[in-house]
Amino acid sequence: MEARTCYERLASLSHSLGRPLLLHVALIGLWRYSLLTDKLTATMQIAKRVYSLAQEQNDAALMVGAYRTLAATAYFLGDFEAARQYATHGLQIWRSEGVPSPVEEFYAPPVICLVVEALSEWHLGEIASSKANMAEAISLAKELNDLHALVLALYYRGLLGSFEGDSAEVERYSSDLLELSRLQNFGTWLPGGAILRAWARSVSGETIEGISRLEDEIKDYRVAGQTLIVPYYLALKAEALYLANRTSDAVEAIRDAEGMAERFEERWWCAELHRLRGSQIQEADHPSPRVPSSRVTVPLKVP
Repeated sequence: MEARTCYERLASLSHSLGRPLLLHVALIGLWRYSLLTDKLTATMQIAKRVYSLAQEQNDAALMVGAYRTLAATAYFLGDFEAARQYATHGLQIWRSEGVPSPVEEFYAPPVICLVVEALSEWHLGEIASSKANMAEAISLAKELNDLHALVLALYYRGLLGSFEGDSAEVERYSSDLLELSRLQNFGTWLPGGAILRAWARSVSGETIEGISRLEDEIKDYRVAGQTLIVPYYLALKAEALYLANRTSDAVEAIRDAEGMAERFEERWWCAELHRLRGSQIQEADHPSPRVPSSRVTVPLKVP
């Protein structure tokens, strides 16, 4: 709450002094804090303020940053088509204008636009394009020598691997993320990287140890006050628990995830949460043999 108060005071002061660039910095900070801790409809209102300010300033670089905020927020709200459109608009401006931002950015906005575009495409079924754009995000972060953006891109590449149940890819990218973060003393992405790696190991033979680590990492992440992506982490936990024949615990994890998703309006993984909850409840009532697979799947019972 102290961080939010500081950003709000800075935004108010910047507005009263007629300092639009400083106001942009304050709004971006407020948006990032809200994205991690607040209801996403509230976050979208801040993103719209960032966009309106960029329009008023008629600055191409600020517009790229504004589209970044709109794209990321729309994605986690579950509006994948809007998220892709916002990200595409941001990338079009960046590629045509190529101007440096008049304000310092914590993560390069075009890298985030590429990441959101890739994630949205995956949900829309455009898998090849999704992977190509995620690879470009990693490449661009390296080209810009933006190590913060590189860690972010590595994280979401690992997340993309977890979507497909590819534990080897998740292990690879999460390990790269953790190594770089520790080398550079970046603490922000360490919990997420540790959660992804714990899941990868829990479904790759180290079930008991992996689940224990996964549960500990998710608990620590939540204690820190962050809410974004928690429903997805709980879904990963449920899959690992299911694989370990702990179906009732898996159902509880899904219920927890659904409660978090409803409370904070994080809808990007809701369809899968509903599928998992329905199929796992059926499995708890009517157990069926586990089928070995590279992807931890929950059997669907079709009437």
